[in-house]
Order: sequence, then C-alpha cells, then structure tokens
Amino acid sequence: MSTDIASLLHQRTGPLTRELLLEPGGFGLGRVPTVRKPDAVTTTVCGYCSTGCSLDVHLQNGQAVSLTPTSAYPVNLGMACPKGWEALTVLGAEDRATKPLLRNASGRLEPVDWSTALETFVSRFRRIQTQHGNESVAFLSTGQIPTEEMALLGTLAKFGMGMVHGDGNTRQCMATSVVAYKQAFGFDAPPYTYADFEESDAIILVGSNLCIAHPILWERIARNHRNPEIVVIDPRMTETAMQSTQHLPLYPKSDLALFYGIARILIENGWIDRDYIEAHTNGFKAYAEYVQKYTLDVVARETRLEPQAIERLARTIHERERVSFWWTMGVNQSYQGVRTAQAIINLALMTGNIGRPGTGANSITGQCNAMGSRLFSNTASLLGGRDFANEAHRNSVAEILGIDVRQIPTHAGFTYPEIMEGILRGKIKGLWVICTNPAHSWINQKQCHDILDRLDFLVVQDMYHSTETARRAHLVLPAAAWGEKEGTLINSERRIGVVKKVSRAPGQALSDFSIFRLVAEAWGCGKMFARWDSPAAVFEIMKELSRGMPCDFSGIEDYRMIEQQGGIQWPYARVEGLGSRVEGQAGNKEGLLNDSASPRASSLSLGPGPSSLDPSLFPRQERRLFEDGRYYHADGRARFLSEDPRPLSEAPSEKYPFILLTGRGSASQWHTQTRTKKSAVLRRLYPEHPYVEVNPVDAQKLGLGPQSWVTVESQRGRLRARVFLTHAVKQGQVFVPMHYEAANQLTDAVFDPYSKQPSYKACAVRLEP
Repeated sequence: MSTDIASLLHQRTGPLTRELLLEPGGFGLGRVPTVRKPDAVTTTVCGYCSTGCSLDVHLQNGQAVSLTPTSAYPVNLGMACPKGWEALTVLGAEDRATKPLLRNASGRLEPVDWSTALETFVSRFRRIQTQHGNESVAFLSTGQIPTEEMALLGTLAKFGMGMVHGDGNTRQCMATSVVAYKQAFGFDAPPYTYADFEESDAIILVGSNLCIAHPILWERIARNHRNPEIVVIDPRMTETAMQSTQHLPLYPKSDLALFYGIARILIENGWIDRDYIEAHTNGFKAYAEYVQKYTLDVVARETRLEPQAIERLARTIHERERVSFWWTMGVNQSYQGVRTAQAIINLALMTGNIGRPGTGANSITGQCNAMGSRLFSNTASLLGGRDFANEAHRNSVAEILGIDVRQIPTHAGFTYPEIMEGILRGKIKGLWVICTNPAHSWINQKQCHDILDRLDFLVVQDMYHSTETARRAHLVLPAAAWGEKEGTLINSERRIGVVKKVSRAPGQALSDFSIFRLVAEAWGCGKMFARWDSPAAVFEIMKELSRGMPCDFSGIEDYRMIEQQGGIQWPYARVEGLGSRVEGQAGNKEGLLNDSASPRASSLSLGPGPSSLDPSLFPRQERRLFEDGRYYHADGRARFLSEDPRPLSEAPSEKYPFILLTGRGSASQWHTQTRTKKSAVLRRLYPEHPYVEVNPVDAQKLGLGPQSWVTVESQRGRLRARVFLTHAVKQGQVFVPMHYEAANQLTDAVFDPYSKQPSYKACAVRLEP
C-alpha cells in the first residue's frame, strides 16, 4: 500500500475526521459529535399534534442543533414520538419557501420582492371587494400556528380588511366536539387533564387509535396502576384495539345507536347517579323516555355486535368507580358526529363520571393549537369564545380592542364547506390560505381542485412552496415555521404552553405574525394594531379578551410563568390584589421585515432563569373542570340531547360493495405529510406507497394476493394501492390511511348538519386488480 493511500485511509485531521469526534454533550446528553455540541438549552412545546409535549432544544451559538424530550413536563414526562424527535429536521428541507412568488403572464410562479407581493395582495383583494362586495373574499386558517398569530389574523381579516367569511382547518377535525360541548355544557370546554388516563378504572376509547394518533397519551395509559378495563369501540382492529380488554367492532357509523342502547341498559338496571342527574342536569326524563326504543335486539341488529358484548360494556360502566370516555376523529368526522359526541357525554352525566379524577367525557384534539383556534381565531366564534350574534359580546370586544363596534360582523360568516361552495357558485372570488393544504386534505379532492382553480386570486402563505395548494396559487408568501417564531399553543387538556424561536427562518421567509402586520400596514389599517407589536403584547390583549369568560387566563403573568409551571391550564383567572403583574414584555423591535435575527434576540427567555413571581400563587399543574357540578349554561346545568340516527350516508351497493374506512397510518405520519415526508428517518418508518387493508376472505374472492396492486375506486375518484391482507378489517370493509394525497379522491362531501364537519370515515368503494 502506497504512503498516499495509507495516509488517506488513516487521516488524523480534516473535516470528516472532526465530524466523527465525540465528546460529552452536557445538558443531560451523552456523547455527541463535537461539531454539534450545544452551549445552551431551552424548552419549547412541540408543534405537531394536540398532545402538547415539551422538548428541550439544544443550541449552539443561538441555533438549534438537537433536541430531547423534557423530563419534568407534566404532559410527556420525558417521552416523545418519532415526529417530535424529528421536529427540527424538517426545517431544513430544500423546498422551503424563501421568497414571495407571483404567477406571471405565462402562468409560472416567479420570485418577487416583499413590496411587490404586498402591493399585489392589497390591490387584487381590494379590486375583488370593490367589484363584488366584502363577502367576495375569504380566508382559511389553521390549527398549526401560535394563538397570538391566529388572533392577529382573525382580527385583521374581519375587523381591518372587512372580510366576513373565514374559517380554519380545525373544521376538519374538531368542529363536532366544539358544538357538542357548547350545546351540552354551555361552552367549548374539554373537562379533563391527562392525569385522568392514569387514574381511570375503565378507559373507553371511541373511534380513537390512540397508539398511533397520540402515542404519548397511550404511554400515559401504560402508567395506570388501577388495572383498568380498556374498551375500544372501532369497526377496525386497530393497534389500540389489539391492546384492549374489550373490543367492540361495530358496523361503521352505528355508534349512536350503541350509546342509546347502553343508556337504556343503565337506566333499566338503575345503574345511574340520580343525585347527580337531579342536581346538575336538565332533560334527563325526556332522554330516558327516548332511549326506551333502543332495545338490546335493536342495537345488536344495528351495530352487528353480540348482545353479550353490549351488556358487558354497560356492566363495566356500572361496576367501575372511575370511568372516562375518550373520542377523536372516528366520532368527529361523521355526518352525525355532534349527536354521537353528545351521546357519549350523556353516558358520563347519567353515571356521574365527570369532574372527578379518572372520569370525563373527553374529546382529544388533533392539531397542536386547535384549542387556540377554537378560542381566538375569530372565525366560528368571536374572540375569547364569544358569539358574533351577541351584541354585548361585540361591545365587549370593541371596548377591549379600542375599535368601533360597527367594524365587528354580526354573524360568524361561512364555514369551510360553505366557503368552498361559495367559490363554486361564484360568490367568493378571492381566498387567502394560511398554513393549511386544502388541495390535499379537503374532502372529494377532484371537486376541491376544480373549486380552487375557479378563484380570481388565491394567496397561499406557507413554509413550503411545494404543497398541492401552493402549486395552484397566484401568490405565495413564504412563512417561518414552528421553531422559527414565538408565541403560545393550547393543547387538548386546555394547557397553555410556550413556543420559542430557536432557529432562523430561511431566506426572506417571515413569521406569520410579521406578515399579518405588514398586510395591515399595506391595507391601511395599521393604526388599529399599534398595540399588537409583538406576540407577548398580543398575549396581554388575549388575557383581557379571556377575562370573565369560561376560558379566563388573565391570572397568568407572562410567558415565563407559563414556562416555569410546565404550562398552565385555563381557566386561571386573576384575583385582584394577589401576586405581581408583568405589563407586557418588549418584543422584537428590529422591524417587521427582519425575522433573520438570532433566536437570542427573541422576547422569550432561552432558559428557566430567575423569577420574581411568588410560587405559592401558581396553579395546580393538573386541573379538571366541573368539580363543583356547575356548567356554563345560565342555569348552571348540563343538558341531555338526542336525535334519531341516520343511515350510512353512502351505503355499499352491487357496484361499490365495500365500505372504505380511513384513519391514521403510522405514528410517523402527520396529516398531509407536508412536513413529515421531509424527514428521511420518518419516511423509513412508514410505507412509501399507499396501501389498502383487505380481509383475506374478500381478497381470495377477488384473486388478490399480498402486496399486489389494486385500484380502489369510488364514485368520485380512484387510488392505486398495494394490498395488505389482514383480519384487522372485517369482510366487506377496507382501510386506507388518510396521509396519501390520492386518498381524498375517494371521500364523499357529506357534512354534519350542526358542526359542518366533513364525514371522512366511511363511503362506498370497489376493488379492481
């Protein structure tokens, strides 16, 4: 071997050699590459799902280089799912939007400067409003940005720009629970804390594949030492059902009949809490009479469950001291989701399983800030969970914001499906889409594409220029991502957590907050937002908007108090005379267009640091609602509600003999995979191509083998997928994960009449080799 070759193979210095060196990382880390050794650490809340885990972000010269889950945070207790571990990786994707893009005369998107982008934004939207009225433009927001940004967007669009119609992608996941809670409790108020997973004697999961959708919450169940019954109600043998003690594989969308039948059994046997019912509820007598027709035979026929399984579930609810009911998209994404959610709430109320440890009627949210959207997006509800139609509410908001009450619309405007229909009918000509991807995620995808292509002006504001919706836009505004901006998120258990700027946004990308402020200035309504000069300042405004409402968190001093306490659940009202109050922290004063400042310039602390706040005034970390049995209706009582079930919206037929089920595919995929597909690690953890789960008996009849290619076709579109043979799906049913783009070519545009939420979960399809 020559000297040159030997020296090449055994180099002791050089770039590759240095990259391989390991040394103690500090900050609780083991040995790390020298080039990635951190010099500081801070905490931030994860920006994927609604669990709201805290992550320790390790910094080098002010830039994030790695992360680990926070060990002491009351949500995740040192755990993280694959998405959380890879949260930083996706920020460096090659298809990040780094410059504004404007479609030119030849139909191509080309880079322009921010001044041109803003001038185009304002002139095009104003032209549409002048020609067609204020109701001719709309916006679609998200559950993925900080609450402060949501509040600024909703206030700007509706009070500053004169828009009437605006909604968010939370319509696709949580609208059903919002309406169910409002009608039953008087306010959108999930009553639980995650500790209830560990303190239940019976955990009833309805349409919830917790192992996959919220893996950290499944870990909380694994910490339960009360030997709980784990009941899964789902047509499919999901990963969660495989771990259950009882699995009820009911016929798709027959759950409403099941819960009415369970209620009948509980009432007939006297297995109810009459004292609680009489003291804290209304409407029980009528409800008890209504469910009499749901006999065991009727319910067994509708659900196709064994009568013994139904009776066993009722007995479990009776015999266990602490019963908690949990649901997610299997309930919400239904044409009768609101009444199904309320049927679950009814079971909790009639058995007194609410307001105590290990109990509750508990909706698990989807996105990281869907709860923030529900309170402060200014779409379906007026700021702070108020009602646009309520004059007192409008006056209150106008006074807090210092604006003319006439600037506040007297109704909420169109919901998401109504906005889409408005475009289809030519009523809406301009649309502003922020941090969501309807061209992929909206139901009946081909029709959605046709609708979006009809717009005179489509603006997409996103961290990537490559999303299916951005590719159809006339103007793309490059936005900073989670980790590149600051603010707060609210998780499923009502816990407010802090997100921090730990990385610079690429190129000319700006935080959504800065973009909204620039739009306000360009539109000519910047003076209205003089107080809204930083996320911290907006948090102070939000505190005032929450004051006196069920979600009151006016007692929170500042971001640092939230961080020190491991997040704070609302309500946490201010008690006058107790504690100190920090009157608004200084924000980033370096100009709206300068988001490239180091994360160290953020108004948020990058470490715990000292505090002058009195720890004795801090709230309990785990607090549940309705411990006193008082609800938010004027009489302080909860309400029993019911309605006859409706048949499956699209039943199988001779031409389309299978029922298509959709849902999560893996713990490594998130929604439309806009972010998760950017991670090479996450891509290795799920199938590259779409797949369809088929029962082996059905596959044999059709001549389908394992891994063979098949076309899944509905009346609306088709999907090419590989066959996965499994008894997890029953005969006559198939399952396709929701994450792949073509999945929503199959789904049917049917909506719950109260929540207007799409029914993604069941439609008729056929399989062809």
